[in-house]
Amino acid sequence: MSPVLDPVAAAEEIRERAEERDAVILAHNYQRPEVQDVADFVGDSLGLSRQAAATDASVIVFAGVHFMAETAKILSPHKTVLMPEPGAGCPMADMLTGAQLAEWRAEHPGVPVVTYVNSSAEVKALSDICCTSANAVEVVRSLDAPRVLFGPDRNLAAWVGAQLPEVEIVAWEGWCPTHDDVTVAQVLDAMEAHPTAEVLAHPECRPEVTALADAVLSTSQMLRHAASSTAEEFVVVTEEGLLHALAKAAPGKRFVNLTPRMLCPNMKVTTLPKVLDSLVDMHTEVEVDPATAEAARGAVERMVALG
Repeated sequence: MSPVLDPVAAAEEIRERAEERDAVILAHNYQRPEVQDVADFVGDSLGLSRQAAATDASVIVFAGVHFMAETAKILSPHKTVLMPEPGAGCPMADMLTGAQLAEWRAEHPGVPVVTYVNSSAEVKALSDICCTSANAVEVVRSLDAPRVLFGPDRNLAAWVGAQLPEVEIVAWEGWCPTHDDVTVAQVLDAMEAHPTAEVLAHPECRPEVTALADAVLSTSQMLRHAASSTAEEFVVVTEEGLLHALAKAAPGKRFVNLTPRMLCPNMKVTTLPKVLDSLVDMHTEVEVDPATAEAARGAVERMVALG
């Protein structure tokens, strides 16, 4: 691992190496603050997918989890995609395999499949269209279908179904451990401690949790809402990494996470030294089987293009 004296020196060397490699650094909103700060673009899955599709850079360094780097490779097959920590996975994505989706589709012939971007390339390859939490309702509405298979997140599926009661949403039984573990009691305790705060919840939370929120939003939507809202304090019911971006988006406002704080271990394993090493050695390249990538590209591109 490259010797690093301090975060400032690491960040400076990362920026120098990125320029040498003609690399763009993308970081998810849940990454460590210092990793967010060194990135060219910080955002949610949809925003980062759009950046990956649009970039002119030769190299994409993706500070996130595996499905995100895979998605970048699907959208930019001729670019080098580096993932500083290849072991950063997503438990939800592992809850639906390509074989399971093929069997599920066969049980529901003719029913379109909407797959959350939090999924593997092989699952995307068997999907009609992908979505993120930011555009899931819009994606399902665009199909104009009376019935839709939606996986792997049952909670996002429930949220979409509540917004579109005219559509029957058949949900796969998957979930995000970080969001699904949130309890009503945790949110009520935070509301009692911060009685004037707005409650912002991610749609990966259980329905009984989202029912308590003033707004149910993706991370990018939370950033915009916090900046425009007249509220001065917010209870933020999503992974604690977003608080760093929220403080930048709405300086002077107060943001509190739940107790215990919501934490995704996979989002925290990427560090500045690992980002630097990936640029120095180019040894963390993400590959996707070309046939799988080709089959998945249409579903992902439809997601990126919508709206």
